Amino acid sequence: MSVTPLAAVPAPRPAPQFRGRIGRDARSGHYAVPRRYRLHLSTACADGLRIAVTHSLLGLDESCPAVFLPAVPDCPNGGHSVLRPLYDASAHRHTGPAAAPVLSDDWSGRIVSTHAPDITRDLARHFGAAGPELYPCGAESEIEAVERLCAQGIEDAAQRAGAAGADRAEREAALVLLLETLGALDRWLDGREHMLRDELTAADVELWVTLVQLDTVHRYHLDAAAVRSVADHPHLWAYARRLAAHPAFGTHLDLDGIARRHHARCQGLEAAGAAVQILDWAAHAADETGACRS
Repeated sequence: MSVTPLAAVPAPRPAPQFRGRIGRDARSGHYAVPRRYRLHLSTACADGLRIAVTHSLLGLDESCPAVFLPAVPDCPNGGHSVLRPLYDASAHRHTGPAAAPVLSDDWSGRIVSTHAPDITRDLARHFGAAGPELYPCGAESEIEAVERLCAQGIEDAAQRAGAAGADRAEREAALVLLLETLGALDRWLDGREHMLRDELTAADVELWVTLVQLDTVHRYHLDAAAVRSVADHPHLWAYARRLAAHPAFGTHLDLDGIARRHHARCQGLEAAGAAVQILDWAAHAADETGACRS
């Protein structure tokens, strides 16, 4: 799959403060032991939703318990007060927000990682023997390409297309990039059930969460014509509906929480596209039993 070369790639985000990794043996320090580690996340956050879906796909409730946090952090700086002891134990005089997601080590009472891509990879590689192979051998570069496409061609492009402070030419260029990316994905998914190969992989988790964010967050800052153009990709949105009906995906879809988190943090202006919902996510989302909510 190819798309027009990406333009105006955003500056990289600040590096997460904790980048520990889980290894295969005791020499790594953080080695894989069931019930040693714990996740702290909010499914109203895109990174938290990715981790929660991965956690459910791999069936890790027992081997790596998850603590689900409120959609809107309770600290003024965007952190969660319940995570403050972990941050204080892990970094002397930590002054930043006690932000989620967090993978913590119950043995030491400290943080292993706050970097969502590393967390999902380590869960899949070291605890996911009973679940689908989310990172198949030889597919890592393809999965990373999908991650970049989602981050730059959808997430960043949608933000710039709806940015109140940008001039008209910048917004139009960003919208063109967004629609080109969605068009390429729509053509790629014509006749396919999944992004890569014939099975669920991490690429599906990445793309699905990105589409959720596009419809439930970024849509609010686009005009109605732009949203109708975004919606005009039938294979892509049919794919999103199918995955929403999968219990590991739909169970974690907290639409009210996403809306409250967005409105608590957003400083942009609402546009006409806010009234043009692309998918009725609640109607298609599955619960723990696999039954669709309706």
